Amino acid sequence: MFEELASQAFWIGLLKIIGVNLILSGDNAVVIALAARSLPAKQQKAAVLWGSGAAVVMRIVLTIFAVALLTLPWLKLVGSLLLFWIGIKLLIPEEDNENIDASDNLIAAIKTILIADLVMSIDNVIAVAAAAGGSMTLLILGLAISIPLVIFGSTLLLHLMERWPVIITIGGGLLGFVAGEMMVTDPALKDWLLGLGVHFDGEKPKVGGMSLEILAGLVGAVIVIAAGTLLAKRGARAAETPAPDRTES
Repeated sequence: MFEELASQAFWIGLLKIIGVNLILSGDNAVVIALAARSLPAKQQKAAVLWGSGAAVVMRIVLTIFAVALLTLPWLKLVGSLLLFWIGIKLLIPEEDNENIDASDNLIAAIKTILIADLVMSIDNVIAVAAAAGGSMTLLILGLAISIPLVIFGSTLLLHLMERWPVIITIGGGLLGFVAGEMMVTDPALKDWLLGLGVHFDGEKPKVGGMSLEILAGLVGAVIVIAAGTLLAKRGARAAETPAPDRTES
């Protein structure tokens, strides 16, 4: 192990993993910030801490099984549908309810973070596994170092959301974009897409020279923003509607 730590290849690989996580942790930070935004300040810190730690732990576990996981058909398709649902759900403001314990809200936020991180980390772990070059020590150390990166990103986004609420909508759109990209790269859909005239440049689907991943991501972002906005407005109208007077005359 000490010989590995002293090698130049180890430190180059470590820098690669940190760089990959710095780039790929942006969507995870968005999920954590969106899920924690409606919590009290103290609860927000706990949600960010636990959510960030869980994101890194799941990336370690998923990277170990990354190759086998990503060859399974339907996995990305199911994950993308789940991510669509999470993105829409996070755009709908939670109703204020004095009877709900704050700890219940914290647990619900952490559950949302865990599910979304699990789904979104599937695509990311391949890059991390490649940078690790088969070294488990390098993999775990590099991902552990990425914890403060995720925490800092989530905390920064929470402050920005309080000042500019439009960032919440942008964040939801990002989740929809990731879901759309993930859906069209599922191995189970390859034959079906080929039948529709889609051609593949390696594993990248393209239509008319354009990336199908980007097109599907844009459509996914529109779907999440439109559905989330519609449901949020419907909920606001329902909350403003006065309850019928049931007093007996």
